[in-house]
Amino acid sequence: MPITLIIIAVTSVVSFMAFKNSRLLNDLLLWPPAITRQREYHRLVTYGLVHADFGHLLFNMITLFFFGRVMENFFSVWLGAFGFALFYIGGLVVSILPTYLKNRGNPQYRGLGASGAVSAVLFAFILLAPWQMIIVLVLPLPAIVYAVAYTAYSIYMDRRGGGYVNHSAHLWGAAYGVLVTLLVDPRVLPYFLNALQHPTF
Repeated sequence: MPITLIIIAVTSVVSFMAFKNSRLLNDLLLWPPAITRQREYHRLVTYGLVHADFGHLLFNMITLFFFGRVMENFFSVWLGAFGFALFYIGGLVVSILPTYLKNRGNPQYRGLGASGAVSAVLFAFILLAPWQMIIVLVLPLPAIVYAVAYTAYSIYMDRRGGGYVNHSAHLWGAAYGVLVTLLVDPRVLPYFLNALQHPTF
């Protein structure tokens, strides 16, 4: 069974359970004091198994479904059968670390959702197929155009502050996805740059 589908299945089941079980939700989400004081380091990964609501879960899992399978094939060639799982878990940890470090002393902070790791998958995919058309809401856009707009919007909203969406995690996840993909196979960079010069729709 593809790793992507296993991740989607586990995340969906745990998220649905947590929708009705506040204790489970609180045990898994990112709460800085639990890590700083009680050394519950598993929260740096398990926060990605729970989501705020069904819409939050659905958006992340649909994105992962469409782009995860491509990237799973890519990473399995270089890192073996569990390469994509390692990449995804790394995305969860790296994307949330800056937020955790910033909020180590903030007992009011709560973090949840797989958006950072999903951003890593999406931006890794964009390196391989920058002109691939993707559907954003109902609007078809080339992947590279979406990447630029997504990054600009996330930077703006992160600087603006407020709200409940962790735009910092999106940005760090995207950066992680790009960097790891290039480290795994440096040939991706010249391929990407060449593809940018030859748009295909």
